[in-house]
Amino acid sequence: MRFVDEAVITVEAGDGGNGVASFRREKFVPFGGPDGGDGGRGGSVFIEADDNTSTLVDFRYTRRFRAERAKNGRGANCAGRGGEDTVLKVPVGTTIVDTDSGDIIGDLVESGQRVLVAAGGDGGLGNTHFKSSTNRSPRKCTHGFKGEFREIRLELKVLADVGLLGMPNAGKSTFIRAVSAAKPKVADYPFTTMVPNLGVVDADSHRSFVMADIPGLIEGASEGAGLGIRFLKHLARTRILLHIVDVQPIDGSDPAYNAKAILGELEKFSPTLSKLPIVLVLNKVDQLADDTRDEWCQHILDEMQWDGPVFKTSGLMSEGTKPVVYYLMDQIEQQRERELEDPDYAAEVKAFREQLEAETREQTIAAKEAYREMRRQQRLAGILGDDEDDEDGDDDSDVEVYYVR
Repeated sequence: MRFVDEAVITVEAGDGGNGVASFRREKFVPFGGPDGGDGGRGGSVFIEADDNTSTLVDFRYTRRFRAERAKNGRGANCAGRGGEDTVLKVPVGTTIVDTDSGDIIGDLVESGQRVLVAAGGDGGLGNTHFKSSTNRSPRKCTHGFKGEFREIRLELKVLADVGLLGMPNAGKSTFIRAVSAAKPKVADYPFTTMVPNLGVVDADSHRSFVMADIPGLIEGASEGAGLGIRFLKHLARTRILLHIVDVQPIDGSDPAYNAKAILGELEKFSPTLSKLPIVLVLNKVDQLADDTRDEWCQHILDEMQWDGPVFKTSGLMSEGTKPVVYYLMDQIEQQRERELEDPDYAAEVKAFREQLEAETREQTIAAKEAYREMRRQQRLAGILGDDEDDEDGDDDSDVEVYYVR
């Protein structure tokens, strides 16, 4: 299934039914008075989070959704039937944004959570409502109200506790395969990972967290190099970033320079995102000789001027991965407990998350517009053919993101 993490759709609620002007007519009652019924209420449009949905691909090709119009009222004070609601199923982690105002309509973080995005119109009034002591036979009735119409943007961000960060071929996918049951594609060429992958990491019995693997970054990603920064937004909801560094890159580049370049791209994309706790993992240490391993790793740390937590691992051999898992689990549990016990800290975290969400959304939209402009200039210069797709650089890989133990 194609992975789509953003879509723009229009939703239109159903119009309300019209009220009617009707009069009671039966034998021996020549002037029975008004009995016109009210129109029904139009159907509304809801968006609901669903665990069984993992991509927004359904909204990529069907972009307009409309609820049912209500029925008109009838005589004998019969009200019209209300319109049927339309419920759109989206993945958990979807944010709903009004494209006109930029306001966030809702953030669906739990399965079954439902948000009203377009309210149905109220029904019109029948002539029964307009009778009075001076007007015993009113012929006035009202039309139903129009349903709401909106253009909204659906933004999917994967829900994970830990996000993997690093250069292409640093061993991120191999690491998540070693610590969870997720099986992303692994190969010896850059950008093997084209879409986010999620894995549930079990530390102990009843102790687990979700880890997200995103496509690798390269220097210049903030200017559109490689796959750019379009997938960095998926790290916005993580608690901790796990920076995977290849201690001996296959291209012979300096690992310390690569690591600093990644941190620089992160800072350019979102200064707030770069403030998340970062754990450094020196990966592929099995490729180093035993007598020079510690010396080379210390050289990398000295070049980076790194003073945070650091681990040495081999994802391929599953060496040193358990201490990383236990450390991450402890840090996540400590954060959760503190949020429950300290209201001030919880409010601070909430404000930080809101700022991070707004910042990543703004940067992602800006990056997409810059990408489209670049493609337009290339097409005008004859570099691209008219038949080449420049919609928004979406990936066409038939890969589905799913949780797996």
